Amino acid sequence: MTAIPATMRHIAAREPGPPDVLTLVEGEVPRPQAGEVLIRVAYAGVNRPDVLQRAGGYPPPPGASPIIGLEVAGTVAAVGEGVTAWREGDGVCALTPGGGYAEYCVAPAGHCLPLPRGLGMREAAAIPENAFTVWHNVFERGKLVAGETLLVHGGSSGIGYTTIQMAKAFGATVISTAGGSDKVAFCKSMGADHAIDYRAADFVAEVAAITGKKGVELVLDMVGGDYIARNLRCLALEGRLVIIAFLHGSKAEVDWMPIMLKRLTVTGSTMRASPAARKAGIASSLRERVWPLYADGRMKVVIHREFALGEAAQAHALMESSAHVGKIVLKVAGG
Repeated sequence: MTAIPATMRHIAAREPGPPDVLTLVEGEVPRPQAGEVLIRVAYAGVNRPDVLQRAGGYPPPPGASPIIGLEVAGTVAAVGEGVTAWREGDGVCALTPGGGYAEYCVAPAGHCLPLPRGLGMREAAAIPENAFTVWHNVFERGKLVAGETLLVHGGSSGIGYTTIQMAKAFGATVISTAGGSDKVAFCKSMGADHAIDYRAADFVAEVAAITGKKGVELVLDMVGGDYIARNLRCLALEGRLVIIAFLHGSKAEVDWMPIMLKRLTVTGSTMRASPAARKAGIASSLRERVWPLYADGRMKVVIHREFALGEAAQAHALMESSAHVGKIVLKVAGG
């Protein structure tokens, strides 16, 4: 049994602002409550919601840790009352309500998963936020089935390349957008059937050409803004638009007539605010349906760059630059 210290290093934002407000500080080690596990963090993933939280635009839900960080991988250090699925020493990766940029983090036991067979802590830390988000929004909310065509924007991001691989594994045709020839090539290497450089071509026209003007059954969008109306034009009859972020803003002037004429569905979600029971259900589905895909190599983890925990500001600056291809992680243990 490894002793749990009273204090730990973690990242704090001095105030809402740019990346340099992030600093390494000392604080109390959290204690797991009933139904929770305490994880000794090895690596933490860096995600767009982390950037929003740092800037003051994405406050943690009630009861969640104010420390930034929504996904981790590490070792179970202690379990709370009623937890039987995990025990001290187990290697896990977890979707957390917050607290990931720290040496210790608590997470609901039902939101933890074993490391996929063949993957280490570094790769496993880059999976939960993307896998939970994609499974729920593409397959549960978006109802994608084999034989349909999906359009995903930002295909070189963590969400994007996870969507490409997962959708292909379950029999869909995938069209992706990305900015620049290198990112287009990356999307194709991940399995995209078609990849469109949105800087060089109109993705609406390209989708029409690819699908013979039929359109796609599902669009997964994290851009918003002017993409909203354009996404509607890309959808086939009975198509679905799922929105998970608003990089171009959440307001747009949109002609909603296509929703009536093509019987479209528009939906969206935020994973962090989803009910705990829903996230536990997603975890169960991932373990059964998706973890085998990582184990047999049909899905891969792509790490663009690793930073030490104390370099969180640099990690956020890279995230905001959109120059990365794949995931960014923080090395916490010894970082």
